[in-house]
Parts: sequence; structure tokens; C-alpha cells
Amino acid sequence: QVQLVESGGGLVQPGGSLRLSCAASGSIFSINAMGWYRQAPGKQRELVAGFTSRGSTNYADSVKGRFTISRDNAKNTVYLQMNSLKPEDTAVYHCNMKVRRVTGYEYDYWGQGTQVTVSS
Repeated sequence: QVQLVESGGGLVQPGGSLRLSCAASGSIFSINAMGWYRQAPGKQRELVAGFTSRGSTNYADSVKGRFTISRDNAKNTVYLQMNSLKPEDTAVYHCNMKVRRVTGYEYDYWGQGTQVTVSS
């Protein structure tokens, strides 16, 4: 089995910063894609930032220039640095990884979610 553990959420004032982390553990052969999604109350889950299987990055238009996704392959960890936070960034943030296990099969895994609240 594979587990994703997230950390780093919390309450921050508008204009502030937070850094989210998501570490994967378990029977991992390789991680083919990583990303961060968010879901605000009453809204659908949306992609915030991600690495494709080819290693390129993509960002939601609403976070470009403010958020940066990065990864540490040795630690099977993905990060999301969030700067200049706005109230509309308030949501539960989930990490997602497409993991190829030692069996050779690829599976989709999600973290448990971490709350980010931007408020004065």
C-alpha cells in the first residue's frame, strides 16, 4: 500500500505565505505525476499546480506568479509554496500522486487534505 501524508496548512492573513508538503511512503517503484488540488465549500475540486509525467509544470491561472510547486524525488515529496495569499485561496488542499508500484501497476493516490484559511 501507499500513503500520502500532508502538512503545512493553517490560518494566514491576506498577503501571507504558507508551504504545504506531501510525502509518499510504501511500496513505490516510481512516481509518474504529482499535483496539488483544492476544494472550497460548494465548489468542485480544481487543479492548483502539478508536475506532468514528463516533468513539466502547470498552474491554475488564478495562482500563476504566486504559487510554486517543487519536488524532492529522493524523499518522494512534493511541495507547494504559496505566497501573496488571498481569501479566495481558502480551501482544503489535497495532494495527488500517480504511483507505479513494485507490481508494475500504476495507481492514483490522494492525501487526506489540509485546510488553508486566508482571513484577517
